[in-house]
Amino acid sequence: MSKSLARVEAALRDAGLDAEIREMGDTRTAVDAATAVGCEVDQIAKSIIFRGEENGHVVLFLTAGGNRVDAAKATLLAGQPLGKADANLIRAETGFAIGGVAPVGHLTEITAFIDPRLLEFGTVWAAAGTPRHVFAIAPADLVRVSGAQAADFTL
Repeated sequence: MSKSLARVEAALRDAGLDAEIREMGDTRTAVDAATAVGCEVDQIAKSIIFRGEENGHVVLFLTAGGNRVDAAKATLLAGQPLGKADANLIRAETGFAIGGVAPVGHLTEITAFIDPRLLEFGTVWAAAGTPRHVFAIAPADLVRVSGAQAADFTL
């Protein structure tokens, strides 16, 4: 088991959650992930990461699979201009590689926002620390364990 996957499992367990983690095949999009787990595309919680241009730290936007982040809305929420976060910064602050960034188990404290669309479901699926693993979670639990604030930041 990868260190990243183990860190996500531990974070979920420490939060009192017994999350179902699934290994998927080659999934590169939210549509692929939804097909693999058998859910609606909007039940996939994509982890979209930006770099805060003023403080240099990452900001996480948990976005429903069919939605896209509106850069102007995201910038207002973050309270600073946002730019592209490179792979090194993402790994340094979250501990995860691009494509497997989980909403929990980060190496540093991260500012996070969640798309209200995700809150409309009984269960959503998020990356579990690797590009091949996801976990199921109730949206209220996702908010609690990620510390994400619900906000409108999508197109």
